[in-house]
Amino acid sequence: MPIVDGTLVPTRDHTVAEKSKNHRYSTNHQVVIDAADTRLVVVVGRPVTGNRNDCNAWELSGTKGAVGTARVIGDGGYRGTGVLVPHRRERGQDELPDWKHEHNASHRRVRARIEHVFAHMKTWKILRDCRLRKCWATDHFRSVV
Repeated sequence: MPIVDGTLVPTRDHTVAEKSKNHRYSTNHQVVIDAADTRLVVVVGRPVTGNRNDCNAWELSGTKGAVGTARVIGDGGYRGTGVLVPHRRERGQDELPDWKHEHNASHRRVRARIEHVFAHMKTWKILRDCRLRKCWATDHFRSVV
């Protein structure tokens, strides 16, 4: 099952970048990886302005259309988009049932893979201060294995 997540990449090209929650001109990149141990990048969406949240960027970037009808795992930012997200408490409910806690724990373990991909790319400074055009960061996402 593929995993989707978005990340903000600082971008100096102001034709596509907007100020985002980190107060820098950024673009939001939606990336879908294979959930197997390979962590291969399957789909990289078009960059959208950094002031878009993940559920908007999921549709605007074209990633949703590229994935098609496949079931995709995401975080809580993808509520209402058809992506599998963690369980939340209902209004007035004190705590989640045990089976939902167990499901959320397995969901976190699987989703950690895409978080590690982004962390490695940012640690290696692959995504640091993209000075060129908007397609530059997208090319780096596609080249990561």
